[in-house]
Amino acid sequence: MEFESLQRRRSSSVSANQNNASIREKRPKRSEVIAKNKTIEELIKTARAEKDHLAPFPDFRRFHVNGLSVCLKSGHGNKLSSPVKHYIQSLLKLNMEGPYGSEWPEEEKVKRKEMVLPEAHYVFVHEVANSNADEMTTVLTAAETSTCLEDSGPLVGFVQYRFVLEEEIPVLYVYELQLEPRVQGKGVGKFLMQLVELMAQKSRMSAVMLTVQKANVLAMDFYINKLRYIISAMSPSRVNPMLEKSYEILCKAFNDEAKTILEDREDELDQLDKDGSSY
Repeated sequence: MEFESLQRRRSSSVSANQNNASIREKRPKRSEVIAKNKTIEELIKTARAEKDHLAPFPDFRRFHVNGLSVCLKSGHGNKLSSPVKHYIQSLLKLNMEGPYGSEWPEEEKVKRKEMVLPEAHYVFVHEVANSNADEMTTVLTAAETSTCLEDSGPLVGFVQYRFVLEEEIPVLYVYELQLEPRVQGKGVGKFLMQLVELMAQKSRMSAVMLTVQKANVLAMDFYINKLRYIISAMSPSRVNPMLEKSYEILCKAFNDEAKTILEDREDELDQLDKDGSSY
């Protein structure tokens, strides 16, 4: 019996050593981690330094649909004119005061500070005269591109985005997508998000992320059901369902690593619970 018991202990010890060895093999070397982090830092630095993220996508400079014609321009938070700052503040209040409810006064202060930071990038949406616009969507010709840049009309919306690090993953984070009510429901929002995803991939970001107020039911439906974004593993409702927050963090990942970290962490936590492990 003692011999059998000793054998079992030895067998258990061998198994544990094999498991530990397997873990060590899977764990990246320190030099690899440092090199990876440096690469990610350079990616984000390069993306932030880019002056015009629209430049590689001339077909997205202008958009015609349902009798509406808009022109897109790039901008930066630290180069906003006073009229543009006022417009951003006014449109934010118009669209977001309702969803935020009692939280709006404090949130408005935060947004006013965020909007002018140098790392804040913008795509501004200008309405342009278009008497010959088709009812179907059309793309921009090379000649129209210069006309769009020179003769843009009044602002009707904007996207504010940044290049940031989330859970060691480089992402394009959409801080705001705001359109005036009269141009909503015409496909402009979907068009802008398609552009955002292209810009993210062009800049070698691993995902697009954004935050949506739960009370903003139309926005939640737009991102989840129409654009196929999912609630991120980082979102409060998935980190701790018992902790009630007024927002969800959504994401769309472009590679397996980002999907595992940003989308599927709940599955990893479930597996850890089954194994009796924990962080």
